[in-house]
Amino acid sequence: MSQESVFILLTIIAYLIMTVIIGIRASKVTNSVDDFYLGGRKLGPFVTAMSAEASDMSSWLLMGLPGVAYLSGVCDAFWTAFGLALGTWVNWLIVSKRIRNYSQKINAITIPDFFSKRYKDDKNILTCIGALVIVVFFIPYTGSGFAACGKLFHSLFGIEYHVAMIIFACIIIAYTTLGGFLAASKTDFVQSIVMTIALVTVLVYGFSAAGGVKAVFDNAGDLAGYLSVTSMHDAVKNTSVDYGFLTIVSTMAWGLGYFGMPHVLLRFMAIDDPKKLKLSRRIATVWVCISMSVAVVIGIVGLGMTKAGKVAELKGSESETIIVKIADLLSQHNFLTAIVAGVILAGILAATMSTADSQLLAAASSISENFMAEFLKIKMDKKKSVIYARVTVVVISIIAVFIAWNPDSSVFQIVSFAWAGFGAAFGPVMLLALFWRRSNVYGAISGMFTGGVMVFIWKFCIRKIGGAWNIYELLPAFIIALCVNIIVSIATKAPDKNITEEFDAVKNM
Repeated sequence: MSQESVFILLTIIAYLIMTVIIGIRASKVTNSVDDFYLGGRKLGPFVTAMSAEASDMSSWLLMGLPGVAYLSGVCDAFWTAFGLALGTWVNWLIVSKRIRNYSQKINAITIPDFFSKRYKDDKNILTCIGALVIVVFFIPYTGSGFAACGKLFHSLFGIEYHVAMIIFACIIIAYTTLGGFLAASKTDFVQSIVMTIALVTVLVYGFSAAGGVKAVFDNAGDLAGYLSVTSMHDAVKNTSVDYGFLTIVSTMAWGLGYFGMPHVLLRFMAIDDPKKLKLSRRIATVWVCISMSVAVVIGIVGLGMTKAGKVAELKGSESETIIVKIADLLSQHNFLTAIVAGVILAGILAATMSTADSQLLAAASSISENFMAEFLKIKMDKKKSVIYARVTVVVISIIAVFIAWNPDSSVFQIVSFAWAGFGAAFGPVMLLALFWRRSNVYGAISGMFTGGVMVFIWKFCIRKIGGAWNIYELLPAFIIALCVNIIVSIATKAPDKNITEEFDAVKNM
């Protein structure tokens, strides 16, 4: 291992030790299930905002988005980022305060728990379906995070993929099991800072290495369609390809996923004071817009560095490692730049870990709280509930490791599919539960089931037809689930008076 690699590794190890220390400190104030899964509703506005966005963005921000821009130019990356930024803002604007107030009034600590108590579902059918949705989509999602960590360390240091993946899985399990939601949120806050440092450092150094801002954009401007928002660059044929209105709408549909994303919605529920959500919204929206813009520009800068002979040409999925390549180049100057490179690579790990820990908690809460305690009616005292919660985190992690065992598994395809699953299954139900008085339990059950199933049908059957049918499965599944929920609610018995009175009380809060 070279001297530069040693400094990089030591920097990353220091970062990982810090995350475990945060978990140990958080464990001292984690005494109940409410503390473990929701942090006792004690989060401040900054931690709420930054932990929500760090857990949301994952390694996609530092690897996926720059990779897309590097290969095909601005268009695809821009519309994806625009849809996500818009979805982030709307979610904070209309959903955050309402779900914070509603969940506290009905004493709900998980998303399935919220649905069940919102509709007074005594049979816990919503709880069971909701827990099933989370398990089906979150365990593979968590596995993809473990896989990303394993691939990164294998490519950097030559450490065997499975060994690297297990090491990182153990670290994430350690601080999540010890401190629960509070540890995950605080580490996510720190991780968002590390991610920001990584983005800014790569951007500044990249421009310098590529010959300056003018050289980078002159190079990009010479490529057909590269800087356009209505066409993509085809590197093979060196031509531009029309993006199309339908593709723009389909790509922007990523933003719909936020309404059903459990690890983001839980942050809304956990803030200490609903009045602080306005500040959190501003922080979150500004950070998301800036960080995604920087990520897209890094892709363009990376191509400029390739043209300048600083970085080897990257093809296909290799483009997702552009930040890794830039960090490697930076590390070769001296030991100080090697430490900075270590911070950049820690940023990629931070992005992955911040999502994995939140997913672990969401999946664990669904099994231990929603399925075991509520659906199966297994009685547990306060101390035993926390023990079960921690054991569930470990069991889910082991399953996720086995899912990620194949080093050739596609990380970002799993992320895309899981995002669609949550958005379609939970999104329409959440919006109607919060804002439609006439919505009832039958509509919610039908809508949740339809949304989850339609994601599979559209992805593996309809989308393969191609043409106008080749759109991101979240969009049609979300629309169909929303319509089914509304139609079934209208066609069946209106909700009881106590449900509508509770709805009105929350509305007036």
